[in-house]
Amino acid sequence: MRGLLFEAATVILTRSSAESGLRTWGLKLREWVGFKRAAVAVARKLAVIMHEMLKAGTFFDRAVGAAA
Repeated sequence: MRGLLFEAATVILTRSSAESGLRTWGLKLREWVGFKRAAVAVARKLAVIMHEMLKAGTFFDRAVGAAA
């Protein structure tokens, strides 16, 4: 699961063209700590967001993706 989250974070930071709060946050973080550490941080935040979505039964909202 950890590898899949890292891969998803990598795609969010490199190949995704859809703007989201999570992507914007990750790209800013990449400037400070480097790509790999930023991808790990995005992966963790993505896991937290997905867990909250599962608990609440909601869908992902790109506008508030980084707020979780």
